[in-house]
Amino acid sequence: MFEKLQALEEKYDELSGMLGDTSVISNPDKYHKTAKAHAELQDVVDKFRLYKSLSNQLTSTKRILEEESDPDMVELAREELRDLEERIEQTQEQLKVLLIPKDPNDRKSVVVEIRAGTGGDEASLFAQEIFRMYSRYAERRRWKVEVLSAHYSGVGGLKEVIALVEGEDVYSRMKFESGVHRVQRVPETEAQGRVHTSAITVAVLPEADEVEVAIDPKDIRIDTYCSSGPGGQSVNTTYSAVRVTHIPTGEVVTCQDEKSQIKNKAKALKVLRSRLYEKALEEQQNEIAENRRSMVKSGDRSEKIRTYNFPQNRVTDHRIGLTLHRLEMVIEGDLDEIIDALVTHNQAEALKNQTIQ
Repeated sequence: MFEKLQALEEKYDELSGMLGDTSVISNPDKYHKTAKAHAELQDVVDKFRLYKSLSNQLTSTKRILEEESDPDMVELAREELRDLEERIEQTQEQLKVLLIPKDPNDRKSVVVEIRAGTGGDEASLFAQEIFRMYSRYAERRRWKVEVLSAHYSGVGGLKEVIALVEGEDVYSRMKFESGVHRVQRVPETEAQGRVHTSAITVAVLPEADEVEVAIDPKDIRIDTYCSSGPGGQSVNTTYSAVRVTHIPTGEVVTCQDEKSQIKNKAKALKVLRSRLYEKALEEQQNEIAENRRSMVKSGDRSEKIRTYNFPQNRVTDHRIGLTLHRLEMVIEGDLDEIIDALVTHNQAEALKNQTIQ
């Protein structure tokens, strides 16, 4: 492990030098790639340097214990020794986690797709609440949320919403949200006070760069039509809404949020590119990593991952058996405890697999 850490530190120093090289600075693409690689190594290198510093302090403290005769100084040195040994052990564990192979998509922004499932109007209202929950969570983490497409139900809920969430390390936190989310509560329309169960699906797709997914213009069909909605200028009057069909896969994306046909087309292509990228990733994972998948999966939409029980103020994540009795706070966007637990579980599974190999 320490040979690998030493090599990473040398690579980090090499990249630091390149960032000050005028030939790199004058090439925006090369500078961006170099800066990205440098940033990806910073955490592990900083932790490794802390480990080396603590190890040097430990050596000095042991020397004091061997040479010192003053009882008070010896006792102080022993206390410092215990503290250093504990910190070194913690740092070693943190380094093991940092050396787990990174998901190349972790730093990316994401496209979130939420769709009402079983439960009719109640499911659409729950879909709206979950979208609000993610929007509040994004605010807490200073991410930007942009709605790309939204379709509403007659009661004001969301039949479907597609949104782009941009920011730092969005996919690393949001990727665990893909799956079926179930709600148990008494709907507003229920006269007899019976608890109903409804469900929605959430898909979190890493945003794909144009270079990662090349879409041949010959493979897409673009249709335009009048946008529909609650009213306002351009609604039902101009052909600003766009429907993009990817002929080889049959994927269809519609967008009508903008008044400009060009902007709607750009948004639709962004969603299409992310969907095609997710399909390519899924095929790759199925071929290469089927036997290594942990309990926390990358996004099986048919799997029930979480239940929100309103009468008991309870939220349960079924993948890791985590139950919290503070549903009202979770719905307000306080998701960190759940996501942190999922991240920790995922890291533990990855460490276990590394040990087995």
